[in-house]
Amino acid sequence: MGLGDNIRYLRTKLGFSQDYIAEKLGYKSYTTIQKWESGVSEPPIKKLKELSVLLNVDMNELASGNLQLNEEKLPTDLTSKDKRDIKKNVDNIMESLENGDVLYYDGIEVHLTDETKALLRNALTIAMQAVKIENKKIRCQ
Repeated sequence: MGLGDNIRYLRTKLGFSQDYIAEKLGYKSYTTIQKWESGVSEPPIKKLKELSVLLNVDMNELASGNLQLNEEKLPTDLTSKDKRDIKKNVDNIMESLENGDVLYYDGIEVHLTDETKALLRNALTIAMQAVKIENKKIRCQ
């Protein structure tokens, strides 16, 4: 698995379209992203750095790792229902934030950009997955 496969894997995992990635990176259309994913071309270092932030992954791992294989090796006890429930909970939280609920950090109102919303969504999902797995372990003891 190379850079293009990693970009495609993370993009689809996060639910981003090629158009969305292109827009966030300042490209006019999805064709540039399509070329990266197919291996026809690679992003310049500056865009690779921006892409790694958007996809919430280390730039070196994005460029050289096999992210799908690494994730498949992680043990998980989450059922399909658990994953649906977590997604629903995260969607509800994000919808609440987008519909006017205010997020504060250190007493200051936080203004969420699309990029920070994506990062927050990822962080919430990971945290809820970890909590769900821990709760299952506790119930089995």
